[in-house]
Amino acid sequence: MTKLAKGANAPVMATTLRVRLTWRPGPGVPDVDSSALLLTGTGKVRSDKDFVFYNQPQHPSGAVRHQGRAAEGGAVAEALVIDVAALEGEVERIALTASADGGPFGAVPGLALEIADAATGAPVVSFDIDDAGTETAMVAGELYRRGGGWKFRAVGQGYASGLAGLATDFGISVEDAPAAPQPPAQSAPPAQPAAPVQPVQPVQPAPQSGAQPAPQSGVQDPAQGGGAAISLKKQRLISLEKRLETEAPAMLSLTKKAAVSLDKRGLGEHTARVALCLDISLSMKWLYEAGSVQALADRVLALAMRFDDDAEAEVFLFWGKAEHWGGLGLGNRAGYVDDLVARRGLDYGTKYGSAIRLIRRHYFGSDERRDRPFAAPSPVYVMFITDGGTFDQDVTTEQVRSSSYEPVFWQFIAISGKTPKGEFAYLEKLDDMRGRYIDNADFFTVKDPAKISDDRLFDKMMTEYPKWLERARRGGLITP
Repeated sequence: MTKLAKGANAPVMATTLRVRLTWRPGPGVPDVDSSALLLTGTGKVRSDKDFVFYNQPQHPSGAVRHQGRAAEGGAVAEALVIDVAALEGEVERIALTASADGGPFGAVPGLALEIADAATGAPVVSFDIDDAGTETAMVAGELYRRGGGWKFRAVGQGYASGLAGLATDFGISVEDAPAAPQPPAQSAPPAQPAAPVQPVQPVQPAPQSGAQPAPQSGVQDPAQGGGAAISLKKQRLISLEKRLETEAPAMLSLTKKAAVSLDKRGLGEHTARVALCLDISLSMKWLYEAGSVQALADRVLALAMRFDDDAEAEVFLFWGKAEHWGGLGLGNRAGYVDDLVARRGLDYGTKYGSAIRLIRRHYFGSDERRDRPFAAPSPVYVMFITDGGTFDQDVTTEQVRSSSYEPVFWQFIAISGKTPKGEFAYLEKLDDMRGRYIDNADFFTVKDPAKISDDRLFDKMMTEYPKWLERARRGGLITP
C-alpha cells in the first residue's frame, strides 16, 4: 500500500475501488459521515443526484454506492464502492467528503482514508488525516481522471463553514436545519437526511478575462483572521507550498517567482494542463550536457505546480518522430533530464509536426483537421523547446491551424546559442500565421535557458497566454 502525505497523489489502477473512512470512537468523539460528490470538469455537481451519502446510498448510474458503516476492532469504518469504468464521461472528479456531528474533526482520533481494490481486497493507497482542527466538514481526498486513467490525491482540507460551505463550493445548497441523530454502527439509516440537499441556481459564467472567478465559498483562510473563505484551488497551493518548504526549498522559490508573474496577470488561481515538449535531436547535446534543459524543465514544473492540480507536467519528446515520455513531478524531478538522456538517448531529425500531432491526440483524442471549435474543461499550455528548424513545415502549419480550434496554447522557445541566424524564420511566421480560429502560439529566443533569470523567463512565458485565454473563452473553446 502506498502511504501518501497531504497534497501527494498516486495512480489508481483498479477498476472497482473500496474507499474506507476510518476513525476511533469514544466518549466525546464526534460522529462522522462519509460521502461522495461526482463532479464535472467545472468542479460542480450536475444535480443533487450526484451527492452519494447514507440517505442517498446509490448514484443513478450505479457507479458509486455507499455501503454504510461497520465496527472494525477498536475502529469504525464507513465504506464507499466506486466502479470507475461505469462512471459517465461527464464525471471528471469524485470528491471524497466527510462531515462531523457533535464536534470538530480535530476531536476525531485515528482519522484516515484508505482505498483498496474491491475485487481482490488488495490495498492501494492510504492517507492519515492528522492535522484537522475546528472544521466540521472536509474533502478528505479526490479521485480524478488523468491520461486515460484515474489518480487519487490526498487532500484533507477542512471547511470551518461546515457542510454548507463544502456543499456550496460544489454546487449543492444545504438548508439550515436541526441536525438529525446519526445512525450508530451497523444500524439502519434515519428516514430523513440531517440536511436536505437541493441543487443551487446555475453558476454564473466565468468573466471573460484571464482571471479566475472569485470563489463563492470555501475553507476559512487563517491569514485573514477567520471568516474569509478561499477556494479549494488556493488550499491546494497552500498545501503544496508547505510540502515544498520541507521537501524541495529550491522548487518553493521557483513556484513563488512563477506566482508573482501569474498574479500580475490575474492568473493566481488559474487551472490548466501543462506540457513540456523537448527537442532531442543531436544538435541539442550541448544543452543537455550543460544542464540547461534540466534548468528549463524545473521552471516548467514550477509553472505546472501553480496551474495543474496534479502538480505535474507531461513530457513529450520529438526528433524525426515523437514520443510521450510521461510525467515530470516533485517525486522524479531530481536528475530527470539526465535519466531521460541515459535511457532514451538523442536522435536524428527535427519534425515539429510529429510532436504537435501526438500532443493533440493525447489531450483531445484526434490529430485530424479541424474547422470548428472543440471545447474542453481545462486549457493546455505547451512549452515547446527546439534549437533548429523543422523538416515538415507543411504538416506543422496545418497542425497548428487545426489546433487553433482546440483549447491549446503553443509557447515556442528557440535556443539560439549555437544556431545560425535565420534558422528560426519559420517560427516567426508561425507566431503570426493567418487563417487560424484564434492566434494560439507565441515565440521567443534565448541563447541559453540556464542563463536567463527566473523572473524574466516566467514573464516571457506569460506574454501572450492571458490574451489567448480570454479569446479562447469567448470563442467557446473552454467549457464554462
